[in-house]
Amino acid sequence: MTIGGSIALLIIGAILAYAVNYELSGVDIRLVGVILMVGGLIGLVIGIIRIVSARRAVERRPPPHVREEYYDYDETRRRPY
Repeated sequence: MTIGGSIALLIIGAILAYAVNYELSGVDIRLVGVILMVGGLIGLVIGIIRIVSARRAVERRPPPHVREEYYDYDETRRRPY
């Protein structure tokens, strides 16, 4: 689950838990909303942990060596055109 999916679960769960006043027989809408919010929170924490651990695993390489070449330019050796 991505971080965006986790945030979507949190939003949907909050809407069901706090904003919906619909009654279904055998289903508690508020409990379903709380369960979705808990699932979204767990997914968000796991997603953040995965991002942080992936950044630590990146190998830091030193910058590449620069090779500089100098050419001796001598006016006396210049060829005529």
